[in-house]
Amino acid sequence: MADFVYLFWNQREDAQKMAQATVEQKTAITQRWKNWLEELAKKGHVKDVGAPLEFTGNTLHGPKKQVTDGPHPEAKDVIGGFSLIKAKDLAEATELAKGCPILELGGRCEVRPIRPLAM
Repeated sequence: MADFVYLFWNQREDAQKMAQATVEQKTAITQRWKNWLEELAKKGHVKDVGAPLEFTGNTLHGPKKQVTDGPHPEAKDVIGGFSLIKAKDLAEATELAKGCPILELGGRCEVRPIRPLAM
């Protein structure tokens, strides 16, 4: 089994709409995420469920370590969260991602292999 990261991308405006959703809407969406991740976990594919990310932060740039407010306000898309997944290969990890609730909401799930770090 290899490790993969799922990066959950949303358009900034969709993420802001979600932040303003009713309690019932947020509960329904949260339940879809919970069901999907629980199903993956039952099959042994979840290494770490990960977490949603705040829409604030900082970004550091270059050798001068310049700091700017991070996710860039002009950016159309933002990473809203991540999960760490175990799968036999990229094809299986991609297939598992097809159940991701963010796809139903117009977002995208980026599937990236994690390269082992030799230390």
